[in-house]
Amino acid sequence: MTGPRAIEAKSMEIIEEVVKDYPFPEKEIIKRVVHATGDPGLAGAVAVHPEAVRAAFAVFGGKKKIVTDVEMVRAGIRRLAGRFGLEVYCAVGDPEVAREAREQGLTRAMVAVRKLAGMIEGGLAVIGNAPTALFELVRMVSDGELRPALVVGTPVGFVGAAEAKRALAGLDVPYVTVHGTKGGSAVAASIVNALLVLWSKEAGPPARQF
Repeated sequence: MTGPRAIEAKSMEIIEEVVKDYPFPEKEIIKRVVHATGDPGLAGAVAVHPEAVRAAFAVFGGKKKIVTDVEMVRAGIRRLAGRFGLEVYCAVGDPEVAREAREQGLTRAMVAVRKLAGMIEGGLAVIGNAPTALFELVRMVSDGELRPALVVGTPVGFVGAAEAKRALAGLDVPYVTVHGTKGGSAVAASIVNALLVLWSKEAGPPARQF
């Protein structure tokens, strides 16, 4: 089997057996996470807040901003998001962010989240790589500085990632996460793309396969 469509169709057929007992629409999100990682064992670690899908639809339908912690996440979602006129922002490469991070002894991802706080308000925050960025976002929400409509938080690693995701789950804000040390940019992008496809079927123009 060498054709890309046939390979993807067969992959989804295999994954469907893994996720068949999960309810819709959560199943569609979990399916894409498993597909992105090639790890069926990750299905049980995905946590989807009861209001997450509704919140995502409100963001997309209202043309709210999407903000990511790193360029890799932005690159993974901007093509599909762009089809619906949705803008995706990331400030981690901003020279001013780099300067402030050096001066304050913080990670660039933390400073980038602060810089784009105004865009995150009422929008979608996607933290796929940096635990420090998710901790900073949680702090700002907890302190009442901003309130995103939805947070997709899947930072990866052995230092702070699991703790940051637990802190996210403790907020009174809809979220999608992958508990534990696993996650990453591809996982975050797969979740947002799954939400975009769900939304397009519900209320928007048809989306091509991604």
